[in-house]
Amino acid sequence: MDFAQARRAMVDSQLRPQAVTDPLVVAAMATVPREAFVPQASAAIAYIDRMVPLEGGRMLSPAASLGRMLTEMRCRKGERALVVGAGTGYSSAVLAEMGVDVVAVENDPTLLDQLGTVPGITVHAGALEEGAPAAGPFDLILVDGQIEQLPDALVEQLKPGGRLAACLVEKGVPRLMVGTRSVHGFGLKAVADASMAPLPGFARPAVFTF
Repeated sequence: MDFAQARRAMVDSQLRPQAVTDPLVVAAMATVPREAFVPQASAAIAYIDRMVPLEGGRMLSPAASLGRMLTEMRCRKGERALVVGAGTGYSSAVLAEMGVDVVAVENDPTLLDQLGTVPGITVHAGALEEGAPAAGPFDLILVDGQIEQLPDALVEQLKPGGRLAACLVEKGVPRLMVGTRSVHGFGLKAVADASMAPLPGFARPAVFTF
């Protein structure tokens, strides 16, 4: 399979039509070999516009969802980013290719070994919902997957003016959300409905019903 051609097709048919327009994001995603971040048996489907199975039951999110979040976050060279739920390291590698200093948080031992081989990033093994407070604060926080609630502990690791992106389930609909921390607080805005791989550790508490 011609993976270079597959990457070009991904840019043209998936990223650009879904408002992934930041040149830095497009260039990085056109360079990083997505097939290197999935099991060998799944390499041939690494560029489909759907989630791709990883080891341990986790999934690699569609490229367009990642690209849209990075575009909306306005990532820039030299900034520091926290990637929550880094998996095998694809999104971390894209950010590193963009010139961003990356701390990648992962709690799945089946994924940590491969994550540790990604050049240019710092790996933190721990609970996803806790982030990496000792390594913060961060200019950018990417929650790389679908979650039901956003913990305050992650927002607190943002610098003033820092940006956070996640796929948050809102009234049963997963939406890409982006927010900026200011002196007045933090708020999220929806930018698109989208599908991303669910992350463990972010479920809403159960509500008792009678």
